[in-house]
Amino acid sequence: MIKPSKITISSDGAFNVPDYPIIPFIEGDGIGPDVWRVTRRVIDAVVERTYMGRRKISWLEVLAGEKAYRETGEWLPSATLDTIKEHVIAIKGPMTTPVGGGIRSLNVAIRQRLNLYACVRPVRYIDPVPSPMKSPEKVDMVVFRENMEDVYAGIEWEPQSREVKRVISFLKDEMGVSVPEDAGIGIKPISEKNSKQLVAAAISYAIDNHLGSVTLMHKGNIMKYTEAAFRKWGYEVAREKFADKTLTETELFESFNGKQPEGKVVIKDRIADVMFQLVLLRPDEFHVIATPNLNGDYLSDALAAQVGGLGMAPGANLGHDCAVFEATHGTAPKYAGLDKVNPSSLILSGAMMLEHMGWKEASSAVWDALRRTVKSGFVTYDLARQITGAKEVRCSEFGERIIENIG
Repeated sequence: MIKPSKITISSDGAFNVPDYPIIPFIEGDGIGPDVWRVTRRVIDAVVERTYMGRRKISWLEVLAGEKAYRETGEWLPSATLDTIKEHVIAIKGPMTTPVGGGIRSLNVAIRQRLNLYACVRPVRYIDPVPSPMKSPEKVDMVVFRENMEDVYAGIEWEPQSREVKRVISFLKDEMGVSVPEDAGIGIKPISEKNSKQLVAAAISYAIDNHLGSVTLMHKGNIMKYTEAAFRKWGYEVAREKFADKTLTETELFESFNGKQPEGKVVIKDRIADVMFQLVLLRPDEFHVIATPNLNGDYLSDALAAQVGGLGMAPGANLGHDCAVFEATHGTAPKYAGLDKVNPSSLILSGAMMLEHMGWKEASSAVWDALRRTVKSGFVTYDLARQITGAKEVRCSEFGERIIENIG
C-alpha cells in the first residue's frame, strides 16, 4: 500500500501533488461539523470513482475556533498554521467571528498569517436555484479580492481611548486635519506590492482559463491615493508582466475597432458603485474582477445573492506558499447539529481545491453531480422552500444523493 505523503512546491512554484496526499482540515464552528462531514464523504467518493483507487486523500484534522479553544485554550494555535504551511493545501468550515469585541476574526487572521493574499470566489448559476435575476445564467464571474490590507488590516483605535487621542492630536497638530474628538479611527493601507500580486494572479487566471477580461473595481474617484493607486498599479502590472497577452479597453476600441483579438485579455476598470449596477444589468460583460479587500467582500456576497445565496458560493484563499479553501457562509449556530443546512458552499470549495491540485476531472465531477442533484429537486430546506415541487432532505441525505449522481 502506498504511504500518504505531503504536497510540496518546487523551486519554480509548481505544486507537486502525490497520488495519496495528506490534506489538513478544520471542521469549523456551529454547522461546520455538519457540512464538513458531508463534504468529506462527497470528495472521497468523487476521488474514488474518478481515479478508481489510484488516488486518495488522507485527511488530517487541525484545530481552530471553538474546538481549539476548548482543547488548547487558544483560538488559533500556531501548530495549526505550521501544519497548513507544511502541507501546502487545507480546507476549512465556517468559524465564529464575534461582532464588536472578543477575539479577532479567525478567517482574517489565517489569511494574514499565512500570507494568503488572494481571496478567490467563483460565482456561477446552478439551475434551478431560485434567483432574483431574470437571467441568472448570465452570471459567471470570478472575484479576486485582495486579502492582506485595506481596512481589514485591523489597524484601528477605539473612540476615547488614549491611543486614538494621540492619533487625533497628531492629525490635527502635524497634518492639519480636523477629526471629531469622539471618533474611532481606522487606517486603510493599500500597497503597490500587494495590489500588483493580486492583479497579476487575476490576469494569470484569466489567461489560463481563456476568459475575456479582467476588470479593476475601485473607488479611485474619491480615494485618490489608495484605490486610485490600486487601479494604476493594476494597469502597470498588466504592461510589465503580460504585455503580449493583454490590452486595455482603450486600445481595444482605438486599435481593433472594438473587436477583441483572439488570445488577448482586455484590462478595464470600473468605479465600485457603478460596478454594483453593472453586474445586475450586464453581468455577461464581466469575467474576472480584481478589487481591494472591502470592495471584494461586498461584491462577492452580492454576486452570490444573484445565483442563490452564500449557501451555493465556494471560496479559496491563495498565497505563494499555501492555499486554504473554505465555506463562505457563517456558522449558523441555531442549526448546529441538526443535519439541516445546505453543504454546497463547502462541497464546491472542495471542488476548487481538487482543481487547484490538478485533479480537474474530479473537480468537474463534483460540479456535475451537485448540478444534477439540485436539478432533481432533492435539496435542503433553504432551496426546497423556494423550488416548486422540490423534496426537502437533510444535509446528509443531500450529500448521499450527490454521491449517487457522480458520473
